[in-house]
Amino acid sequence: MEKAPLVVKHSSIRMILALVADRNMELEQLDVKTAFLHGELQETVYMQQPEGFVKDKNKVWLLRKSLCGLKQSPRQWYKRVDEYMLYIGFTRSKFDSCVYIKFKNDQILAYLLLNVDDMLIASGNISEIEIMKLLLQAEFEMKDIGPAQKILLDGDN
Repeated sequence: MEKAPLVVKHSSIRMILALVADRNMELEQLDVKTAFLHGELQETVYMQQPEGFVKDKNKVWLLRKSLCGLKQSPRQWYKRVDEYMLYIGFTRSKFDSCVYIKFKNDQILAYLLLNVDDMLIASGNISEIEIMKLLLQAEFEMKDIGPAQKILLDGDN
């Protein structure tokens, strides 16, 4: 099974932070609540009934959505968010599959960096960020953290 590319590269974050500083851009952060539950399962997956929910010990549950802990969950979440980003007009970076770029008339309007369930949005136009937030919040349950203060990174990247 191919590994889901859920973690933005450190070099991509450094590049975006340099652009934000150099061009006096805005940088906002969002956190997707229960991100892995947004993934659609491609396989048929059954599970034992969890303790406290057992009604008939001879029955199992058929999962319709991805859950944390399933091997498929990260890949399915990435697939879901990737499809949505492309649908709303972003282009995926050729160098980092967790970086999305929004163009208009050959000019870059905004960048979005995906780091598992966290998103950073950078743009020179705060109204563009607000539009992006509305689009993302319409599709996924999210917490708007506001201006980015801290960025937690995976040590393996």
